Amino acid sequence: MKEKKVIPLVPGVAPFGVHYSPDGKSVLYPVASHGHVAFYRQPIQGEEPIGKPQVALALPFTFPLAYNGNAFDFSSDLSTVVYSRPGGQADLYLLSQK
Repeated sequence: MKEKKVIPLVPGVAPFGVHYSPDGKSVLYPVASHGHVAFYRQPIQGEEPIGKPQVALALPFTFPLAYNGNAFDFSSDLSTVVYSRPGGQADLYLLSQK
């Protein structure tokens, strides 16, 4: 921030909402695609990305990433994902990792 320098961590992606992992060694960000949302983990070292981003969590459904402001949020360990869906529909999912 002191140097007023912007460093792209993931070029070509415009994610809504990014979180650092609990250990601060990676960033997590969602990308919505046709019928699903994938959360990617990009390892970082200092200010530089290292390696390629990997899918950390894939949801078999999609939701709006922006709707009258921020329409979702997620915990930095990906144990919780909350979102709003326009139209008054409520969804409840229990996802387990095997």
